[in-house]
Amino acid sequence: MNMEVHNWGLQVGNVQIDAITSSSVFLVGDSEEIILSSFFDTPPEATMIGTIVPLSG
Repeated sequence: MNMEVHNWGLQVGNVQIDAITSSSVFLVGDSEEIILSSFFDTPPEATMIGTIVPLSG
């Protein structure tokens, strides 16, 4: 995706961040390039392959 934004005369007085997630970007100012990436970090032993039997309550 190519996106071009012009914020001429941008002024930031106050910023309050209440929460962030694992895929957050907070940027004030200029940036020529932002490279985003992601990965799946669950260890192989936590992956269940096959039939999953539900627990009875």
